[in-house]
Amino acid sequence: MRAVVITRYGDAETLQLADVPRPEPAAGEVLVRVHAAGINPIDWKIRVGQLRFFMPLRLPRTPGFDCSGEVVEVGQGVDDFQPGDEVFCFSNRFPGGCYAEYARVASWACARKPASVDHQHAAGTPLAALTALQCLRDNGRLQAGQDVLVNGASGGVGTFAVQIAKALGARVTGVCSEKNIDLVRQLGADDVIDYRRNDFTRADRRWHIVLDAVANRSFWSCRGVLTPHGRYVNTLPYPKHLLAHAATLAGALTLLGRRRAYTMWARPNHDDLRQMAQWIDEGQVRPVLDEVFPLEEAAAAHRKSEGGHVRGKVVLNVIQ
Repeated sequence: MRAVVITRYGDAETLQLADVPRPEPAAGEVLVRVHAAGINPIDWKIRVGQLRFFMPLRLPRTPGFDCSGEVVEVGQGVDDFQPGDEVFCFSNRFPGGCYAEYARVASWACARKPASVDHQHAAGTPLAALTALQCLRDNGRLQAGQDVLVNGASGGVGTFAVQIAKALGARVTGVCSEKNIDLVRQLGADDVIDYRRNDFTRADRRWHIVLDAVANRSFWSCRGVLTPHGRYVNTLPYPKHLLAHAATLAGALTLLGRRRAYTMWARPNHDDLRQMAQWIDEGQVRPVLDEVFPLEEAAAAHRKSEGGHVRGKVVLNVIQ
C-alpha cells in the first residue's frame, strides 16, 4: 500500500511516499481504508525531533493521528464495528500511522463518521476537537455561564474550542488576527480581540478559563486576567508550561489564589468522538478546513502547517 513515511528527523523533505506492507488488525483493532487524514502540529514536531528524547521513533515510520474512512476488517473481540462502516478515528498508535491507504486503530479510538460531512472534514476533526473538548471540560472544568477566552481562535484547536465552549453554554472571547475576525464570529464567539491591536493579558476583563491553543502566552502573563479560581490551559508541552502546571498543582503559587495551570495531552476516546459526531450532525460544531493536499504532497502540507496562521485544519486526501 502507499504510505508517507518519516525517513529521518529533519525538514519536510524527509517525508517520502513509499510502498509498505498493509497492516493487519490485532485483537481489539479495526483496519480502516483511509479516505482522508488530518495534519496536526504534533506531526511535524515529531518529524523534526522535538519529542525524540522522550518519544523516540524507530524510523522509517508513518505519522498521522487523524483519519476518516471505511472499516475493511475487524480484529478478534471487536463487535461494535463491521466491514463497510464509515468511521473517523484518533489513532492510539505512536506516531499515528494515518498517512496511508490503510491504518490499524483500536476500536475504542473510533466512532461512526458524522453523516453530515465528507471524509475530508471528518478527518480534520478527531485530535483537534478532542483536544479542545478535554481542555475545556476536564482541565478547565467549564460550567455553563462561565467566561472563556480562546487564544488562537482561528486555528485547528481554536476553531473547535470556540464552538464547543458555546455548545457547553459559555460566553466566548476569541483572539485572532484581523483577517479571521469574521470567521471566529461566525463560529459563535461573543467577542473577538485582534491580537495585533490589543493584548488580552492587559485587559480589564477576567475569564474563568484561558485556553491558549497556540501557547504563545504563559500562565504567568495570563494570571492577571483569570478569575480567583480561574484556569489556564495550553496545548503544547514546553518546559515553561509544564513548570507552571507542576507548581500550581503542588500549591507553590498560593499568592495567586486558587488559579491553576494545565498542559493538555489529548486522549483518544470513543465517547468523546461520538459526542463530536452528534454536535456536528446537529449543526452545533463544524470543522473548518484551510486546504486539502493529495497524499503525495504531504511535505507541502507539513510546510503549510509549520508556517502558522492556518485557518482551521490542513488535510491529506488519500483516495483520489
